[in-house]
Amino acid sequence: MQSSEEQKEYDFVIVGSGLGGLACAVILSMEGHRVVVLEKNHQIGGHLQVYSRDKSIFDTGVHYVGSLDPGENLYQFFKYFGVLDKLKIKRMDEDQFDMIRFDDGSEFAYSQGLEHFEEKLISYFPAEIDAIKAYCAKIVQVCSKFPLYNLAISDENYQMDGELTGMNAHDYIASLTDNVRLRNVLAGSNLLYAGVKEKTPFYVHALIMKSYLSGAYKFVDGGSQIAIHLSRVIRQNGGEIYKHKKVVSANYNERGEVSEVVLENGDTIRGKQFISNVHPAVTIDIFGSERFLNVYKNRVQNLENSISTFLVHVTFKEKTFPYLNYNIYQHHIDNVWDGVDYDEKTWPQTYFICTPYISKTGEYADSMSIMTYMNASETARWAGTFSTVAEPGKRDAEYDQFKKEKEQQVIRKLEEVFPGISEKIKAVHSASPLTFRDYIGNRDGSLYGIMKDSGSSSRTQINTKTKISNLHLTGQNISMHGILGVTVSAFVTCFAFVDKDKLIQKVKNA
Repeated sequence: MQSSEEQKEYDFVIVGSGLGGLACAVILSMEGHRVVVLEKNHQIGGHLQVYSRDKSIFDTGVHYVGSLDPGENLYQFFKYFGVLDKLKIKRMDEDQFDMIRFDDGSEFAYSQGLEHFEEKLISYFPAEIDAIKAYCAKIVQVCSKFPLYNLAISDENYQMDGELTGMNAHDYIASLTDNVRLRNVLAGSNLLYAGVKEKTPFYVHALIMKSYLSGAYKFVDGGSQIAIHLSRVIRQNGGEIYKHKKVVSANYNERGEVSEVVLENGDTIRGKQFISNVHPAVTIDIFGSERFLNVYKNRVQNLENSISTFLVHVTFKEKTFPYLNYNIYQHHIDNVWDGVDYDEKTWPQTYFICTPYISKTGEYADSMSIMTYMNASETARWAGTFSTVAEPGKRDAEYDQFKKEKEQQVIRKLEEVFPGISEKIKAVHSASPLTFRDYIGNRDGSLYGIMKDSGSSSRTQINTKTKISNLHLTGQNISMHGILGVTVSAFVTCFAFVDKDKLIQKVKNA
């Protein structure tokens, strides 16, 4: 930035260009505010980032999305943002958009649409009709308690409803039926929220399931198109976005408000309001831990994050592997909740498989992504190293060897699902918890940020407002993770500045 720009004061300075930061910037710039987004990396978008190797495009975080059928919530949000008609999307299989698969080879498909989903499950478990109907009804009931998911405004706060937030997903599903296989099928896609048996609330499970049942789609040629189209809208509205701008601290005025943020190179950016789209614990570090109450600081910094991931991308030899218009959740263990506490010797016990849809290869898969759990402790010995496109660094040969061995372990397991697949693979790449940590900007590469806990739900709720009157939070740690959850979080953050009834009306009228 030129020195003449430094004295310019923005209405909103947004730190981080993940979906939450970009969505806030779109909403506020559409309302006529002067907005700037600051991103430390070479690419905007956070989990929306893609990268390419050997001419293949790989998504880092967004492999498919729900709620995109006409009239559904995300469909309306994207329409309001002005990007819906620009997104290249492909609807996944009607009869099976997700396949839950077990070690014995048995497969159970999730169909699109709640009624279709219910019928399909009943066809697998005809004796369990009551349990299945009760489960589906409960999902609808729980989702109705979240006004923004229904494009409504309510003064009731779901976070204050202990009965709702305290209901445990595993326990509720177990209460419906003694059929262990059905229980595991219902929770079979729990990698979507890194489900933990003792902790994950049922509302997290319900909101995510209902979202995917309301229109499951893949992004053609990668999810980074969302970030690209949102950034265009921001610029059309006079907003600015800068990459390679790492915010390291903040300066305050005599009223105790943030007056400007300080970049790594010493430049400062002035603003009236500040929104942080980075993890709340990292936000405290940036904005000065002495500015926050000890009780808040200790709570936020001691909250447990969800587990991280090891992501393997394989590129196929040309026209050797068919494109799959559905995902597979493969479990090599009978209890789908046990994969998160894995045994390193038999790892990976549970993983997600998808083939991205690439327009140029059509009926054949260009590549496959396999996502499984990995504890940050496995890469802790390299925690002092850092490596991104914006800040290139080198990790040692031992780290490369570690990744190679892990890739081989994943591919050996994959052979059990697709015998002979190794012969079709041209190249293998992978990302570890360190990759996610460096690119997403949290402390341990956590997939979904702060872990929600049905046992102490209020402790894991983070408010968008902070003790500093002009510093606000947004992103996956606020209401929910995922494209829909983070979009909703952005609206919640912006309600502090925009009339919420009018705003939601605009979304409905889009």
